[in-house]
Amino acid sequence: MRRALVTGCAGFIGSHLTESLLADGYEVLGVDCFNDNYRRADKHANLAAALEHEAFELITGDLVTLDVEPLVASVDVVFHLAGEPGVRSSWGRRFDRYTHHNVAATQRLLEAVTDQRFVYSSSSSVYGDALELPTREDVTPRPLSPYGVTKLAAEHLCVLYGEEQGRDTVSLRYFSVYGPRQRPDMAFRRFCEAIVAGSPIELFGDGTQSRDFTYVADIVAATRAAGELSTRPGAVYNIGGGDAVSLNRALELLAQLAGRPLDVRRRAAQTGDPHDTGADTTRARAELGFAPATDLESGLTAELAWVRERSVPLPRIRSLSAS
Repeated sequence: MRRALVTGCAGFIGSHLTESLLADGYEVLGVDCFNDNYRRADKHANLAAALEHEAFELITGDLVTLDVEPLVASVDVVFHLAGEPGVRSSWGRRFDRYTHHNVAATQRLLEAVTDQRFVYSSSSSVYGDALELPTREDVTPRPLSPYGVTKLAAEHLCVLYGEEQGRDTVSLRYFSVYGPRQRPDMAFRRFCEAIVAGSPIELFGDGTQSRDFTYVADIVAATRAAGELSTRPGAVYNIGGGDAVSLNRALELLAQLAGRPLDVRRRAAQTGDPHDTGADTTRARAELGFAPATDLESGLTAELAWVRERSVPLPRIRSLSAS
């Protein structure tokens, strides 16, 4: 039986990956520090299914201070999804958290790796406003946020340890991941929650900005492939949904799913957000067999259904008198 280490196992993508591995017979050692970027209770809820599985073990702690060598030594593959997320919040005084969780933690794991495959979850944020669309992996990165800078630094460490130290590393540049369990600060989660609550939707920018939205199940499939297929040390791959779609078009789809017009309140564009993103996935298709299977409408349907399910209050339990 193969054994995997999943860091950030209680997060949006990490919890989906953990469940996928368990379903296919892996033993999974999960690590999460349960940082305060959103509610701890939500992260525990993400792990509800995994915690019921006898092949899952959870370690709570910070990768920078944990003794990671025995954790890594006990597995065949490391899926490193832990990190400090968020473009907007990376400006200002929180930057040290980004260097700590994104750069230092990655370096500690890379030092511990011997013959394990090491899969790092990078981000399309490394490209910033790319000079060409769709963007190939060999385009010079131009991150527009401190977050993007730290993701690129960690990715460079993976390439360095792969090429100079012989570590079996691969980095995946995820493009705008969405779906059930999406973080509360991310656009589609906020839009869906506003729809369910009957509240206005706050949109940063005029909505013409486009993203290569990628459904979480497709991200998991690509990540699994990167952990199981042979690639050259230090390889980097774009993982995108296949088509760039404007936020205005996404809102049109959500209005159709909601069955009513949406009250959209437009705000100024946020610092650090690129206007457009688009993934050239030629390399991932050829070397990882990556083929996104979920279109935007289907993915939004699933996320909106999940948000609606979460909004249903639990039934009240009446206490009975013992007399």
